[in-house]
Amino acid sequence: MDSLIAASARALAGGDALGALKRVALRDDPPALALRGIAMAQLGEHPRARELLKRAASGFGAHEELFRARCVVAEAEVALAMRDLGGSPRALAAAAATLEARADRANALQARLIAARKLLLLGRLDDAEAALALLDTRGLAPSLAAVAELSAAELALRSLRIGTAHAALARAHEAAERARVPALLAEVAEARAAIERPAARRLSGGAEQVLRLGDVAALLASGTLVVDACRRRIGPGPGVDAPWQPLVRRPVLFALARLLAEAWPGDIDREALIAGAFRTQRPDETHRARLRVEIGRLRALVKGMARIEATPRGFALTPHGDRAVAVLAPPLDGEQGALVALLSDGAAWSTSALALALNASQRTVQRALAELEAEGRVRSIGQTRARRWLAPPLAGFTTILLLPAALPIE
Repeated sequence: MDSLIAASARALAGGDALGALKRVALRDDPPALALRGIAMAQLGEHPRARELLKRAASGFGAHEELFRARCVVAEAEVALAMRDLGGSPRALAAAAATLEARADRANALQARLIAARKLLLLGRLDDAEAALALLDTRGLAPSLAAVAELSAAELALRSLRIGTAHAALARAHEAAERARVPALLAEVAEARAAIERPAARRLSGGAEQVLRLGDVAALLASGTLVVDACRRRIGPGPGVDAPWQPLVRRPVLFALARLLAEAWPGDIDREALIAGAFRTQRPDETHRARLRVEIGRLRALVKGMARIEATPRGFALTPHGDRAVAVLAPPLDGEQGALVALLSDGAAWSTSALALALNASQRTVQRALAELEAEGRVRSIGQTRARRWLAPPLAGFTTILLLPAALPIE
């Protein structure tokens, strides 16, 4: 092995990116380009790192498949750090297969983990869960195990499995301490802090209560009939043979359900329902006729979990089995709070779908999204008509780049 290459790889493995660069800065052979790319990535120069890794991968010959595959994995991780989520996953999958065939288990697992983390960022939670379930981190580097557990914690938090998230974060903290990587320890601390922050509000009987993620999970698991204003749905909780009813694409029915739930255990008059659902302050007979139609639709939708009864002045929501009723509202009022709450399910939303869910114009939603993106509270992928909006990760992903630690250039 070239002594300068070996010394540079050891420096990178120890976190000394500048020391690694000093040893190979003037060399353009593929191993040196790979190490320079990783060093630049660790220094935050991701575009330059990506360029160097591409040159390194193309410089390795046909008999050097293992080294080329490692470069592909490193380049994929740099793309993940840049939040460049486009491109085909085939190259990364092929690199992982090559690494597994050559018994490079650490970097093969790293490739699989990058693919799973990309699925998380894209909001494809079911696919991410299936990918993470296939990973086996036993006996591997603690830094890799820490990132795997952080990804599992992110998935659990987005699915409101708080106990699972706590367990994954405990394992991630233990692995990060063994790895002695400050960025990993900081990420674990940030994820733990996210669990303790206000996540929603409970509106019930005229009172308001701030909820953390654990409280939200407890509310959804209770016997309470919940009108979920974060994900725009209504559900009865466990013990009732009725599924959650999504109302994302039915904004009028959602508005009526929320108004009825906020008025529980009392009723609400017809004029207030018309003003809230149809956004008019001067109702006429056409609005009253439409109200009767929409109430009939909502009554049919929730018949397995509650009744909507007419009263002398309006309507009242009465859940089956003497259950309580609560509205799960975003932590902030207004369009921005509603947008953040809708995106919190981890799925990728189009602007038109968000506008439909909020019963607002696309231009209004675009302005709100632009403000939220500037504050770092939402992110976008794709361009023009293919653009989709997602919530930021509950905790940022640390890029650990295992390649230098497992890059014996022979």
